[in-house]
Amino acid sequence: MSAFLDSVKARAKQDKKTIVLPESMDRRTFEAAATVLKEGIANLVIVGSPEEVAKYGEGLDLTGATFIDPATSDKTEGYIQKLVELRQKKGMTYDQAKSLILGDYMYFACMMVKMGEADGVVSGACHSTANTLRPALQIIKTAPGTMLVSAFFVIVVPNCEYGANGAFIFADSGLVQDPNPEELAAIAKSSADSFALLVQEEPIVAMLSHSTKGSAKHALVDKVLEATAIAKEKYPEIKLDGELQLDAAIVPSVGASKAPGSDVAGHANVLMFPNLDAGNIGYKLAQRLAKAEAYGPITQGVAAPINDLSRGCSAEDIVGVVAITAVQAQAAKK
Repeated sequence: MSAFLDSVKARAKQDKKTIVLPESMDRRTFEAAATVLKEGIANLVIVGSPEEVAKYGEGLDLTGATFIDPATSDKTEGYIQKLVELRQKKGMTYDQAKSLILGDYMYFACMMVKMGEADGVVSGACHSTANTLRPALQIIKTAPGTMLVSAFFVIVVPNCEYGANGAFIFADSGLVQDPNPEELAAIAKSSADSFALLVQEEPIVAMLSHSTKGSAKHALVDKVLEATAIAKEKYPEIKLDGELQLDAAIVPSVGASKAPGSDVAGHANVLMFPNLDAGNIGYKLAQRLAKAEAYGPITQGVAAPINDLSRGCSAEDIVGVVAITAVQAQAAKK
């Protein structure tokens, strides 16, 4: 396990938050829960029926977890009423709300956070990103002052001299498919803030492209150039530059030759991909070929931390994302 994850876990333990795990239909949830409880990383609520808990949690020590079955919980009726109230303008009826709260544990989990009974949610091991984030956006909504919700991975490359001792944020690698220049600039700001929170070092943001400082001409390059200009104007406090090819962004010698005079080139630790194709391919290359630890997709811009998992995740990955969610929840409470 990396120094990054050790640090995040230690911070999570200092001020324990309550995290909800709604995927009680997956063995990995319970394996992760056993580790989280044993290590004291967070207080856990597992949403599910007694049958699901017995089947998928069999043989694991889950002492200390709270189990809630929406079918019998005394909270359910209040959540249904509140969901109707929140979604009234969208035409939500009582019966629709009841069917969501009882039939989709993610809705129940998000209502727990909305009502102040939990601090965050981790889901997605067996649900799509859309199914994980739709309830979050409908119930919890975006954070004040945030233009859009986006997603990133914390990538930790072993024995790596680049980034922050091998730690990077890759964004957006999980959610926004083709951000326009304004959106790309906003995601860069959110990602810089997330890096500062989680890695606790200064973010150095590279706006990535297949071109460095005019080496290629194309509409795709223009988008990154425009996003860079917007970000520099709106967020002058962030160390940010573009457009940069990946090697110019992270390798000091290449940065010095391709982008002399840039204080970002060769030193970047927050990598902004021009679209989701590049971001998703990039993080999976690092994970599979460089044997990097990849934590995410972690969402940023929701009013409370609601995090999605990759469906290929391991129980260890879930533990990591629970710890990250807990640290995000500490920051959100401040």
